[in-house]
Amino acid sequence: MLSVIDSAKATTNLWGERWGKLTQNAMGNGISACTGMNSRAMTEWETSRRLSIRLAGEAIKVGQALGYEIEPIRKMASDKWVAASEGAPAALEEIEGILLDGLKRMTEEGRPSTGQDMLKGRRTEIDFLNGLVAAKGEEVGIPAPTHAALTEVVKRVELGEIEAHPRNVEKL
Repeated sequence: MLSVIDSAKATTNLWGERWGKLTQNAMGNGISACTGMNSRAMTEWETSRRLSIRLAGEAIKVGQALGYEIEPIRKMASDKWVAASEGAPAALEEIEGILLDGLKRMTEEGRPSTGQDMLKGRRTEIDFLNGLVAAKGEEVGIPAPTHAALTEVVKRVELGEIEAHPRNVEKL
């Protein structure tokens, strides 16, 4: 019944599914919130696209250290994301190809929820996305410095200390 609006499947890997979803959200929500960019612009710009891949790799490594078997993200195996995040040329090319292919379905209006929250002046959930990945990484001894840094930048924008702008992620 749900197939006309979305996919659904039974799973015995609930935590692997959930961490995969968290990873996917953590790849773009914070970037959109602190840059003001929509999903299309974030995918087109190499800096934010590569940052998104690095965020995925860190989140997957943390999830694996927590004992989760991470489900594929955008139909790509978690080990491929990790390899791409670490600069493996073939994996990076393949992951970027998947991301750029997604541009065909994107509009200028598409924006992650945390980016929408920022535009509406609402408090974001960054502590429960990238902040959670960084905190869990600390717990299991797997560094997630990119998640921690992005969380801090989003909080600065949220507090009005800096304006949302693409330059906010250029050095992450």
